Amino acid sequence: MTSTKSSPATAKERGRPRTFDTDVALDHAMVVFRQKGFHASSMADLGEAMGLTAGSIYKAFKDKRTLFLRVFERYISMRNADLRARLQHCPNGRARIAKLLQFYLDSAREIEGQRGCLVVGSTVELQSLDADLSALVRHAVMRNRNFLVSLVRQGQEDGSVSASLDAETAAGLLLCVTFGMRVVGKVQDVTNGAETITMLLSILD
Repeated sequence: MTSTKSSPATAKERGRPRTFDTDVALDHAMVVFRQKGFHASSMADLGEAMGLTAGSIYKAFKDKRTLFLRVFERYISMRNADLRARLQHCPNGRARIAKLLQFYLDSAREIEGQRGCLVVGSTVELQSLDADLSALVRHAVMRNRNFLVSLVRQGQEDGSVSASLDAETAAGLLLCVTFGMRVVGKVQDVTNGAETITMLLSILD
């Protein structure tokens, strides 16, 4: 007669939590949150994208809110690193602004554009997020705005941007346009990209 009793080693193996690459799982969850937003992203959607059961997600990230926080943090870090690399060798403030506009234009095209921006999408959901999540999103938006202000002022200091320009106003307009690109990109590719950038740069004269 064959015993069906599990050996201690077998029982231990069955009890082990499923291992996975956290960064890969976060990247897959990121796609869902970008496409659907925080509230519309179900655990079933996230589990399917991440290749994990709901139980595994809860064990690793506690709940959907915590998962979103990890994803949001990773999204910001990856985007900032990409942008910094693009701006690294620009000769002046105006060139950095032009490169930043191209960065947003590229992000608003094809599959990347259709997935949308996690910051912009979360901003649209702002009123339905809890206080801490709302503060996180607001901080991300203001950080973008302040960075644009710094680029305009760099251009004023090196002479590539008009010194008479109000840096706060110009940065606010550029922020609206860059965020608008990501919204339009959900529907269709932003057209006339080069002409759009040229027109936007003309406000810096």
